[in-house]
Amino acid sequence: MAIHSKPKTSILTGKPSVHFTRLQPTRGWVSLKLGELWRYRELLVILAMRDVRLRYKQTVLGVIWVVLQPLLAALIFAVIFGLFAKLPSDGTPYLLFAYTGLVGWNYFAGAIQRSGESLVNQVSLITKVYFPRMLIPLSNIVAVLVDLAVSLVVLIVMLIIFQVFPGWQILSLPFFLLLILLVAAGAGLWLSALSVYYRDFLFVLPFLVQVLLYATPVVYSGSIVPEKWRGLYALNPLVAGIEGIRWAVLGRSIITWQIVLTGGIVAGLIFLSGLFFFRRVERGFADRI
Repeated sequence: MAIHSKPKTSILTGKPSVHFTRLQPTRGWVSLKLGELWRYRELLVILAMRDVRLRYKQTVLGVIWVVLQPLLAALIFAVIFGLFAKLPSDGTPYLLFAYTGLVGWNYFAGAIQRSGESLVNQVSLITKVYFPRMLIPLSNIVAVLVDLAVSLVVLIVMLIIFQVFPGWQILSLPFFLLLILLVAAGAGLWLSALSVYYRDFLFVLPFLVQVLLYATPVVYSGSIVPEKWRGLYALNPLVAGIEGIRWAVLGRSIITWQIVLTGGIVAGLIFLSGLFFFRRVERGFADRI
């Protein structure tokens, strides 16, 4: 969508009096228009906060669900994979091992699920008001950061309980969280745009999340993957993100510079391709949604 603003000249004074805006559909592969997104940054925050309020409105436990869900999941995984299956946990108590992996995974899963459905759930907003449509899925990506912050607080408490204290590598934690955020944002942009044109993706999304859970070292250690396959395994950028979080927090992981570099490149490609694809197809949202 191209925007052109021109002053309207007064007949009496011959001077510009008011401004009007002309909206025109773009053609071909358009630029990302990051400047436009920056101008609407306050709207991004408003949409994100609205999403947070709506999610916890009229809930009995509220934010406690954010604490209970990963804790219960980590407990189940610790019993099944740690106690029964005897899978390795790199010398860490399996409950803490599993929860550390779930911190990054739950953010990714929640972000792509909510952003993937975001455009379809905002029909009236998209068809009546103009603003950068990209703000809708991105606001969901930002909103889930609240859940991530709560999970990190619980992780700190668990580290104290298990008497595990991170070393200097904890400084790298923001980088690995950012890597997961880039993957979630890129995938969310792809899925949200595709869901407008093909509603099948709304049904594919839960299945995709389930498959990725077992293709990512969330509830098991990446050390069980043979070394000859780890190069291919690292093409999943979540491998670098999850293993990186474990290395930053627990000090034990299979993470290498090769895995980090591969994951970072793939994450960047997913994010950039999501931006360009979304900009390419957003011109038809109002007609197709």
